[in-house]
Amino acid sequence: MNYDTFVDQVARRTRTGSERAVELTHATLETLAERLTGGEMLDLATQLPTPLQLVVKPSPSLEAAQRFGAAEFVARVGQRAGVDETAARKAVQAVFCTLREAVTGGEFDDLVTQLPRDYREMVEPALTPGASVLRRA
Repeated sequence: MNYDTFVDQVARRTRTGSERAVELTHATLETLAERLTGGEMLDLATQLPTPLQLVVKPSPSLEAAQRFGAAEFVARVGQRAGVDETAARKAVQAVFCTLREAVTGGEFDDLVTQLPRDYREMVEPALTPGASVLRRA
């Protein structure tokens, strides 16, 4: 999937414009980079469009995964993107659904297995059969 398509999918899922979708995508991916190991983020980065690879490539300080739950994940995304909890949660779900479309199933499964059970509510929409088919409202 190319960059414009990725952003367009997030924009449609969040019902925002493309500039806002870019902000929400970056906020979610930056937070994901903090939560996952550097190796997993490198694996993910190789399958993303180049502009997003720069967002998720781990720095030496982020080689080890930080341990925080889903509520903290949403709070960090909200703080980065300047949105409330509801909008942040919706953005995270939209980005996860779009990630599932953008990367191989095996890579997405590897990503999901590194997340604790309390992330299920945010990840399950991406795992639902037919989730990769964007439904227009």
